[in-house]
Amino acid sequence: MTAPDPEALRVLRERGFIQQVSDEDGLRAQLAGGRVTFYSGFDPTASSLHVGSLVPLMAMAHLARAGHRPIALLGGGTTMVGDPSGKTELRQMLTKEQIGENRVGIEAQVRRVLADAKDAVVVDNAEWLLPLNYIDFLRDIGRHFSVNRMIAAEAYKQRLEKGLSFIEFNYQLLQAYDFLVLERSHGCLLQIGGDDQWGNIVAGVDLIRRVDQKQAFALTFPLITTASGAKMGKTAAGAVWLDAGRTSPYDFYQYFVNVDDRDVVRFLKLFTFEPIENIAEFERLGGAELIGIKRVLARAVTKIVHGEAEAEKAHRAALAAFGGGGDESAIPTYTVAGTEKVVDVLAASGLAASKSVARRLVEQGGVRLGDRKIAAVDDTLRPEEIGTGVLLHAGKKSVRRLVLEAAD
Repeated sequence: MTAPDPEALRVLRERGFIQQVSDEDGLRAQLAGGRVTFYSGFDPTASSLHVGSLVPLMAMAHLARAGHRPIALLGGGTTMVGDPSGKTELRQMLTKEQIGENRVGIEAQVRRVLADAKDAVVVDNAEWLLPLNYIDFLRDIGRHFSVNRMIAAEAYKQRLEKGLSFIEFNYQLLQAYDFLVLERSHGCLLQIGGDDQWGNIVAGVDLIRRVDQKQAFALTFPLITTASGAKMGKTAAGAVWLDAGRTSPYDFYQYFVNVDDRDVVRFLKLFTFEPIENIAEFERLGGAELIGIKRVLARAVTKIVHGEAEAEKAHRAALAAFGGGGDESAIPTYTVAGTEKVVDVLAASGLAASKSVARRLVEQGGVRLGDRKIAAVDDTLRPEEIGTGVLLHAGKKSVRRLVLEAAD
């Protein structure tokens, strides 16, 4: 077991993970004084986490490396209610079966990122939320919450303007109760999460103080945007997922190798285990030298999420697709009949999120099949130019290797 690092909070701060802390001096003393159990929650609202979820996961991994014990809470119970934080409308209600299927996929992703934390715990709040007696819950837990204080929270204020359902209004109580349950069952004294969760997390800190007379702590991360101001993880092909079936390891690698120059150092701090002193050396680099650093970033993040073999395969494929050798067979392959419209292939192969996006790419002159520029939205493939395989480029960053389907 690793001895706790008294500088764990400093590590998080210098890597860019800290936005708010409920009692920074108190938390620093707690982390320095011994092993702290902490948690972060992930509601299984989809079959996969997206790249933005790497922020809490990497913070958990860094705290675990500093000798502290992580709990990943999968919200099988809270997903049935829906978190209104950061949302402009009611989330889609999922069935228990859908939530269960999503939970399985997300748990595998969480465990991969936390692989080095041998004593990491994964729990599902459905275990204690679904059997709750509503009247008892209101009397024992609900009485500690002020409605006036709740609606003053930023997450609820934004939703009140467009309409907040009663079921969503319960979410803060349930998340606070999760913290109380984990404090009692695992000695958990710290919850971490995105800054949009600040009100919910502090509600849990307050509930533990009121009910169990113990001091707990809240720590939130900044909501990550790119240097251009865009939400992180959005591309022409859609969201960047941690599931290889939704975003291939190659496309995942390409997302990071093509980040804005201004984001490279920041993303190295947030999404890799690269020593901070090494990253400081990269800050002085620019221009062509940054290309190599972006590859360091892309390989490191892809290795964490998909494993070393897939990271190396994605690296070789990228070299082949954009010059410099490599292995063209490692580029994601899409099989065609050879007579389809190019815009249809762009959308179907994942190079564009939809046919309308594909049409815009063509109209902007950003699509190339081998050496041929696709000039019109009604352009079709030609079987003879595909041969044993040809590269279809969408913009400067995305590519698929097209092959002809086998003849019967």
